[in-house]
Amino acid sequence: MATRLGEKLRELRKERGLTLEKLADLAGLSKSYLWELENRESQRPSAEKLTALADALDVAATYFLEEDVRAPEERHLDEAFFRGYQKLQPEAKEQLRKILSTFKKSSQ
Repeated sequence: MATRLGEKLRELRKERGLTLEKLADLAGLSKSYLWELENRESQRPSAEKLTALADALDVAATYFLEEDVRAPEERHLDEAFFRGYQKLQPEAKEQLRKILSTFKKSSQ
């Protein structure tokens, strides 16, 4: 039986349209190791391997460790939004925070 990490890895890999072989190439890991992660209960990857997977899949390494019940597509959109936010200039960040605050007030 797969772990939650394995389930998340499989969901994200399939969402990205990647085979085990392609992801293995991107992350610098073996195909059999990825299969083990996705399908076996006892696998616990090192921080280095987890980071390689996260980089290959364009997510934060913490994605695999968090308990998040949102759909993979929604999580990916949120992560992409946050990465974009982090790259903004301080003035643009402030404007965006004001916009979000306005939306929050109007939805209450």
